[in-house]
Amino acid sequence: MAMSATSTPQAWNGGSAAARLDDRIEPRQASAVFLDKDGTLIHDVPYNVDPDRITLLPGVGASLRGLQDAGFLLFVVSNQPGVALNRFPASALCMVEARIDELLAEFGVVISGYAWCPHPPAGTRGTSIACTCRKPRPGLILDTATTHGVALDRSWMVGDILDDIEAGNRAGCRTILVDRGNETRWRAGKVRTPNAIVYQFPDAARFILDGMRPRADRPHVAPG
Repeated sequence: MAMSATSTPQAWNGGSAAARLDDRIEPRQASAVFLDKDGTLIHDVPYNVDPDRITLLPGVGASLRGLQDAGFLLFVVSNQPGVALNRFPASALCMVEARIDELLAEFGVVISGYAWCPHPPAGTRGTSIACTCRKPRPGLILDTATTHGVALDRSWMVGDILDDIEAGNRAGCRTILVDRGNETRWRAGKVRTPNAIVYQFPDAARFILDGMRPRADRPHVAPG
C-alpha cells in the first residue's frame, strides 16, 4: 500500500502475520510498552527496509521477553518518512515487520502490532501533509491504544530521541529515553522530560519491571 506525499494524512497499521496476544485482554485493561524501532530495537540504518540489514540491538530480545512475561503487550510505533520521500514503498514495511518478528521469535516474543507514520517531516519541500501521527505527535500511540484496548496510564513509551518521549508523554504514558547519542536537538520542556534515562535497552526493561514490584521488594540504591 504505497502512500504518496499528497495522500490524506493517515497512519498505517502494519499487517504482520504473527499471532497477536491481545485478544484475551479485557477492553481498556491492557498494559503496553510502545517501542520506537530504529536506534531502540534495531541498529539504526537510515531508510533501511532490507531484511538482511535488520539486526537487534544487544539485549533487546531477552528484555522484551521479560516485559511480555510480566503481562505487557508490545507495540512498535515508528516514523517512516522514507515512504513519502519515495525511498521505498509502504509495502516494504511488511518485510520489515516479518524480519523483526523472525528475530524475536527466537526469544518467544510476539509484537502485538506495528504502527507506522509514512508522512514527511514538517516543512518538507513540495508537500502539504499535516498529520497527527508523526512523532512527537501522539497519534500513533493513541490510535494503537484505542484499537487494542490499552490503558495508557499503565503503559510506557521507550525511544532513543526526545520526539519519542514527547509523543509518549502527550499520549499519557510513562516514558524512558535510551540515550545512544542519537538525539541532535536537546530542546527542554515538560513534555520532553522522560521518567528515566538509561543507556541500554535492558536497563529500560528493568526500570519498568522494578516499578511493578511492591515497594518493599524494590532494590535499594545507595545515595550518590
